Amino acid sequence: MKKSTRNVTELETANSTEKQEMDLNWSRLVRRRKFLQGLAASGAGLSATSLFADSKKLHKGDVALLQFALTAEQLEADLWQQYNELGGAVDSNDNANPGNPAYVAALQNLDGDMPQYISDNTDDEISHAAFLAAYLKSKGETPVDLSSFKRLAGSQATGANKSAKRITNLMSLNVDTSWYFRYRSTQNPDLGATFPQLLTIKNQPAIPLNDTDTNPNTVIKIPPSTPGPNRMQAIANTASMHFAFIEQGGSSLYPILALKATSGEVLRILLSIGGVEIDHFGLWHDKLGNAISQPVAGISDPETMLTFPDFNDTANQHNAGLSGADSAAGSQMFQTNLILAEPTQFLDPNLGPVSIIRPTLDESGGAVATIKAFAADNLFLGQGQDFINLLLELAAAADAVEERG
Repeated sequence: MKKSTRNVTELETANSTEKQEMDLNWSRLVRRRKFLQGLAASGAGLSATSLFADSKKLHKGDVALLQFALTAEQLEADLWQQYNELGGAVDSNDNANPGNPAYVAALQNLDGDMPQYISDNTDDEISHAAFLAAYLKSKGETPVDLSSFKRLAGSQATGANKSAKRITNLMSLNVDTSWYFRYRSTQNPDLGATFPQLLTIKNQPAIPLNDTDTNPNTVIKIPPSTPGPNRMQAIANTASMHFAFIEQGGSSLYPILALKATSGEVLRILLSIGGVEIDHFGLWHDKLGNAISQPVAGISDPETMLTFPDFNDTANQHNAGLSGADSAAGSQMFQTNLILAEPTQFLDPNLGPVSIIRPTLDESGGAVATIKAFAADNLFLGQGQDFINLLLELAAAADAVEERG
């Protein structure tokens, strides 16, 4: 599958004038109300006071924050539904889901409960999107609905809804793994720190593509007799990396949005949903450690040549891009059983390290940064520029909201 860089290039161009155009982007979003109405989900039965006693109109900044949160949740719901069809324990009606037998087995090599976790995460994101849409309607606002952008073909493998169109792409991903070091380092991206990739994952599928490429009946139990080529396990390992990448983004995004909320109720919504995103991140941080340690370590994809080494072995640890104590071989920077946020600098290095979610500034973890990260991930590969423009518009509007006090 050939990689397209058009969308990422367009995003970089748009972002170069982001600060100057934020106010303009908000105005454009308001002017496009009719367009968004045309995209809005059905639900005319909800009145403005049917859900909450307080029917006061929301501040326009709070609307922008919730509209972007709703956008992010719809993107997450779309991608998690694809994972759930192939690897989840239950379907959308809570019926037992057979999925793709070889993919399910490969996921269970990382943790026997992976299918249940995938189904639970999927349900969570769907509930977040539904609640945010209902809340906006209850306040007389028209929620953003991305369903008209379900344009992409998905997996044709056993277990997938082969005829369903998708918003997001999971079949050729560029997964950012630099967050792995960020959550182990005493250096903070909000204070200018940058981190290298743990693994270079380029154009790699995170779901089985079809039954010819990825046989649904080739179930491999770990540990195998010898490490080596195993395409389905490599795909499942990539998925585990992608799960954590997606959810660490939400862990940063929601606190950033919450800091800008005017309404106490909106603040409550953002903090409450954000806490679940952090919970998701901790879960997937734990599971991906099993993809880069024994007995699963050593698996490689014979098509893409991506290999998952044992990073607990100092022979596989690399120093490129790491500095100071972070670069020492055998340091916690590569330790695979660390799942909680290690203490880092915060606000002022002189205050000493503290365990926190990071980043929590717009530049690295805000709405525009989130869309850029998703685009670089190839999550929007195959989408049109109209889709990218809408996401950027909503993101710019959220970032333009000033922080409270």
